[in-house]
Amino acid sequence: MFKTRITELFGIQYPLIQGGMRYVSRAELVAAVANAGGLGFLSAHSFPSPAALHEEIEKTRGLTSKPFGVNLTILPKLSVRPEDSARVILDAGITCVETAGGNPAHFIAAFKEAGIKVLHKCTAVRFALKAQQLGADAVSLTGFEAAGHPGEDHVPNMVLIPAAVDQLRIPVVANGGFADGRGLVAALALGAEGIAMGTRFLMVQESPMPEAIKARYLAATERDTTLICRSIGDTTRVLRNALTEQILEMEKVGAGHDEIMALASGLRWVRATERGDPDDGAYAAGVGVGLIHDIPSCAELVQAIMSQARVVIDERLTRFSE
Repeated sequence: MFKTRITELFGIQYPLIQGGMRYVSRAELVAAVANAGGLGFLSAHSFPSPAALHEEIEKTRGLTSKPFGVNLTILPKLSVRPEDSARVILDAGITCVETAGGNPAHFIAAFKEAGIKVLHKCTAVRFALKAQQLGADAVSLTGFEAAGHPGEDHVPNMVLIPAAVDQLRIPVVANGGFADGRGLVAALALGAEGIAMGTRFLMVQESPMPEAIKARYLAATERDTTLICRSIGDTTRVLRNALTEQILEMEKVGAGHDEIMALASGLRWVRATERGDPDDGAYAAGVGVGLIHDIPSCAELVQAIMSQARVVIDERLTRFSE
């Protein structure tokens, strides 16, 4: 019933993807997603060295025999160069990669030569078309609703996904604002062949996010995210808290890039996460956080999503065709 080009491409049971999330996308979560029938990606730039990434890959293999991948974020000034992480991916025999961030041309070429399937994560149709030209097997389109970096075009998925599907030959994964079976059915109706979820998979039992921070996400409504760093061309959707309100005030008075990033940087929120402090980090959160009301296991979440999707199709949508 839910067999799509995405499930066939990656050899998974359900068209559900857990994208790479810094700090969160570790072996326990990725393996749990895989064992539940979805596809999880380790986050390469969560690890302090190539050796640490290799160790996490092997740890994941010890927890699942099902497909999983690695997210390679292509950005300057990472603690480990993307080229070094790519070498680990190639040497470890990983079968699928999620690329994101900067120009993926060199990396896609190397991965394709090694027979690795590439899902490129991007924020606009023009970038998706370029990824297709470079040889990507599929794209994950990030709409305005998404956590983290939704791009600078600010186009929601209701328009972005069908616009991309109309122009692409390769399959599209819808990314941003998805948290349940209703969202999966809606994405399929728009022409996507799967959904990617970050915030929803952050809020499962296998996620390493501290309980105090999970509790803050759980209390949030759809109105409790905000966009920071728009003034410096690096728009990021985050959970509202004391720090993000401070950042917004700084932007209003014209603070500079370095001053803003001292508060908004990934390094700061990772350190706050390690302390379990929900107010001292700019934590990525999609608007779909307002649809999250529990912290199930991965297996329970995936089954709930698929069961709800079946009910929507078999009962609600069928009524309209009678």
